[in-house]
Amino acid sequence: MNALTHMGEETRTILRLSTAGSVDDGKSTLIGRLLMDLHAIHEDTIASVAKTSKKLGVVEEMSLALVTDGLRAEQEQGITIDVAYRYFTSKKRRFILADSPGHEQYTRNMATAASTADLTIILVDATKGILPQTKRHAFVASLMGVPRLLVAVNKMDLVGFSESTFEAICASFSEFAAKLGIREVRFIPISALQGDNVVEQSTRIPWYRGETILEYLEHVYIGGDRNMVDFRFPVQCVIRGDGVYRGYAGRIASGSIQAGEEIMVLPSLRRSKVKKIEYFGSGPEGLQKAQSPQSVLLCLEDEIDIARGNVIVRPQNAPPLKTHFEAMVVWMSETPLDASRQYIVRHTTAEAKVYIDQIAYRIDVESLARNSTETLKLNDIGRIAFTSSKPLAIDPYQKNRATGNFILIDAETFATVAAGMEIERMPEEMRSKLRRSENLHREDGLISDVERRGRTKSKAMTVWLSGLSGAGKSSIAKALERKLFDLEIPTYRLDGDNLRGGLNRDLGFSQEDRSENLRRAAEVSKLMNEAGLVVLASFITPREADREVIQSVLGPEKLLSVYLSTPLSVCEERDPHGLYKKSRAGLIREFTGVSSPFEEPANPDLSINTADRTIEQCAEEIAEVLLRRAKV
Repeated sequence: MNALTHMGEETRTILRLSTAGSVDDGKSTLIGRLLMDLHAIHEDTIASVAKTSKKLGVVEEMSLALVTDGLRAEQEQGITIDVAYRYFTSKKRRFILADSPGHEQYTRNMATAASTADLTIILVDATKGILPQTKRHAFVASLMGVPRLLVAVNKMDLVGFSESTFEAICASFSEFAAKLGIREVRFIPISALQGDNVVEQSTRIPWYRGETILEYLEHVYIGGDRNMVDFRFPVQCVIRGDGVYRGYAGRIASGSIQAGEEIMVLPSLRRSKVKKIEYFGSGPEGLQKAQSPQSVLLCLEDEIDIARGNVIVRPQNAPPLKTHFEAMVVWMSETPLDASRQYIVRHTTAEAKVYIDQIAYRIDVESLARNSTETLKLNDIGRIAFTSSKPLAIDPYQKNRATGNFILIDAETFATVAAGMEIERMPEEMRSKLRRSENLHREDGLISDVERRGRTKSKAMTVWLSGLSGAGKSSIAKALERKLFDLEIPTYRLDGDNLRGGLNRDLGFSQEDRSENLRRAAEVSKLMNEAGLVVLASFITPREADREVIQSVLGPEKLLSVYLSTPLSVCEERDPHGLYKKSRAGLIREFTGVSSPFEEPANPDLSINTADRTIEQCAEEIAEVLLRRAKV
């Protein structure tokens, strides 16, 4: 049962949308038309708009814009300055709309409007085509993680409803949008002033047979946008009562949680179980399950020292704790960024002092060029490396918008100066290791891959087994190696500990060194594949970013990714080398599953839970898939 049902409200889904586009493209007019045709404007508002329009001597188009342009300065200047929020409903959906400014100096307002949007409507004036500000807003929308754009080509009545004009604008925008990574882009020809294709289908555009603006808004699927996998619960406050009761209040940023589930508190790494989930109106029994974006009270089985700013997560699905991170930043202050000054970062409910390590570049939002700079000015967008005074449980923004964003506050004036989106990138030191000299040239031998396959009767591939310590990676790899060898398939088992004793003995256990350890293993596996060997690589491999590097080195056609999804409790009970025991005793830092998170693979080729299966059964299943894919 969701929040709306608890409050006795309708359960129609909510769509959050924002508007964008250049000045006078007709954003406010479109929204005014949409509200007017949906009968979502009160009579007193209509009367007020009519009175203001008569007073200002504006035309009919402006009267519709005045529905959302509420500030006196906006009405006098005929532009949108602030972000105007409107709430309305149709028969099929509820909407929260943010009408944002078009002027370049208000880019920060547009970014604010897009930060929570499920889609952004970008208005394009058919008489002007794609303008620099159109590109600016499209880029900002993509930066803020908006998954889809609806491009409304407005004022089609002024170009005689020309299909060729519409198609040219679509082609021009599509070419630019292809660089942004937007998941979905739709185009609709409209006249906001006259209502064509806004709520009702236009009879004056017979060549267009697609949806109207309202039809698209009512039917666009957004269920897959929300992160319902990664449970994140930033603690807002602690509720105490009668000397015994203790609950932790907050809003579930992403994911879901059930009563009885095991949880972990960051940054302390203390664990407990959810005893009860309380919610307004849920009664004394509480909820069995809660999910984003509900605001709830969690009661735990154990008394743990938890404070505002802590984050409650699942033990096997925790965000990394970072004191060093990089982010794309939208500068929102008229006072330029000063890298020598100290700022405060506010991330979910946590705050920390941060220092600027480097301003990597500023982005030219029209050409997307990266320009070197020593500062950022109002509305500038750039990439910055930070160091915080305490660890933050921060996710990459593309993975989790709710916990990947933050704001920067001036430590002296306490004014909000910027908004940031964390990005997960390989450290510069490691990138430098990956750079190849221009004087290096690959040398190919006289034996082709086809000849090697003919000799070995199979295609050389790498089976990469990942999972927690104790999941059975090495044991399964040994059994699989024996099986393949008996089938006369050339194979070699590559073990992480063995590599660290030789080739990788110079690497430590920092995040950078762990990533480099895996990259080298992938490179060695690639060389062995080229020699005709099937490689069985067994590494914990807890980060998705490292798995992406591995795939880029080997190539998807030569990689069989196998995830051993054995639960932590089973792995810890096995504890073949006593590592869990040492980690619990504080003798091992950053141990995966205990003090360091394991990110479950998004799309492994094969997922096996070894809790109730024998080593031989697991090896047999992997062998079947491998032989099928490696068949010549």
